[in-house]
Amino acid sequence: MIILYVLAVAVSFLIFKRVTYTMRSRELAKKWHCEEPHNLNEFPLNLPLFFLIINASRRHELLDTLLGLFRSFAPTKTVKQVLLGSFTIIPTNDPENIKAVLATQFKDFCLGQRHGQLAPVLGDGIFTLDGQGWQHSRAMLRPQFARDQVSDVEMIERHVQMMLLRIPNNKKFDIQELFFNLTLDTATEFLFGQTVGSQTVEMPNEDKSTVSDMPKDMRKSFQEDFNVAQHHGGIRTRFQMFYWLWRPTELFSSSKRVHAFVDHYVEKALANSDEEKSDDKYIFLRELAREVKDPRVLRDQALNILLAGRDTTAGVLSWIVYELARHPEVWKKLRAEIHQDFGDGSDLSQITFEGLKRCEYLRFVINETLRLYPSVPLNVRYASRDTTLPRGGGPDESKPILVRKGDTIVYNVFSMHRTEEFWGKDCDEFRPERWAEKGSRGWEYLPFNGGPRICLGQQYALTETSYVITRICQLFTNIENADTAVEPPQKLHALTLCHLNGVFVKMTRDEAAFAETEKLINA
Repeated sequence: MIILYVLAVAVSFLIFKRVTYTMRSRELAKKWHCEEPHNLNEFPLNLPLFFLIINASRRHELLDTLLGLFRSFAPTKTVKQVLLGSFTIIPTNDPENIKAVLATQFKDFCLGQRHGQLAPVLGDGIFTLDGQGWQHSRAMLRPQFARDQVSDVEMIERHVQMMLLRIPNNKKFDIQELFFNLTLDTATEFLFGQTVGSQTVEMPNEDKSTVSDMPKDMRKSFQEDFNVAQHHGGIRTRFQMFYWLWRPTELFSSSKRVHAFVDHYVEKALANSDEEKSDDKYIFLRELAREVKDPRVLRDQALNILLAGRDTTAGVLSWIVYELARHPEVWKKLRAEIHQDFGDGSDLSQITFEGLKRCEYLRFVINETLRLYPSVPLNVRYASRDTTLPRGGGPDESKPILVRKGDTIVYNVFSMHRTEEFWGKDCDEFRPERWAEKGSRGWEYLPFNGGPRICLGQQYALTETSYVITRICQLFTNIENADTAVEPPQKLHALTLCHLNGVFVKMTRDEAAFAETEKLINA
């Protein structure tokens, strides 16, 4: 009898909570003139849609599946679903709603569970913190991305030269792997003052002045450990509020080794932070250590920046080459502009930070790549209080919709970037010329997020991307697609977008230009 009584009380309480919640929702909707959005709920408890998403994620088809769903109920751009009868999820690819979440109603939304999801590897950093912690991180890191700090193309050149030595002439290879090595090396030199040397670790004649003084076995394992930790972090983010269920041993063991590696440089930065600079070289950790003395803060912030500095840039570079290999007319046009603006590579002083920004067709190619393959194609925010979104309600979606505290907003940049209304009937095609037709874009183009949390390293990433593509155009006469497999889907590489099976190409050297670069390398 006692058990039945307790059960009856519990059921009555749940019913009471649901009734009061519904009544309050109606009251708020009336007060704020909200109407209901398109509802995706299915019997029972929306489980069919839930399992569709889970299976698509397992098959690495999540982005295309979500794109297909949005297109199936177009022109609707914002929908609502209630999972298991309790968890309200509002997916949207409406620019006005995304603008509200990220900018005009910024304080109404938060990251929710992200800190817990990614804490094992990223700790308390700018990408995992909310509120005062995030504001402090932003204020602390912003000065480190001033123009002088992100315009060092000479540093990028040294690492590009090492990559060029690893590109076989007119033979099939995976350039995505090389790009991940390249951006790891440039990012670690920017952050630590010494590169992890993933491109040179097997070479007997490494440049000891710039390469890490850590043991080679730790250098070799660092990238793999960072990848493993991110992979499991990505799974935890897709588990949403149930992230704590995913606790594999290798997540914590790999994170521990990553932390130990970075701690070495934190100790060096703290030891040297009060000394006068003996060179003109900018080192992120050294400069940050002049302001911050907590080693945990320094490590966590460095790892947050490393994630952005390596993965996003490597992904964008890979997708650019992927498309250039399939669009020879774009390659020829881009290469002609590069040679016109920067020469054949015999005089690298012609490639400047300002010149890269002015190179118009190069900018079009990068913009179009980021449109089709945004580095972070899906993102999530949680309502931190009862609020609204400006659009999505009513038959024509012109009315605001109610968002209750705790509701999940999933904003789909991948889908928004491929919406015919914003980009035309050829929205799925790679066509850089579209950026000459309408140069300025609003919130329908969001490759670097927006609002107060817009990417601090945007200019750094664009500079490195522009420089690497420029050097490839100078040193190779042709890029050919060498992937014979059926067109594979995109893959969320942990937290960012990369190619599922690598980007396999054949590249033909410009022997004269390559000889000039080999002289520079040997010198």
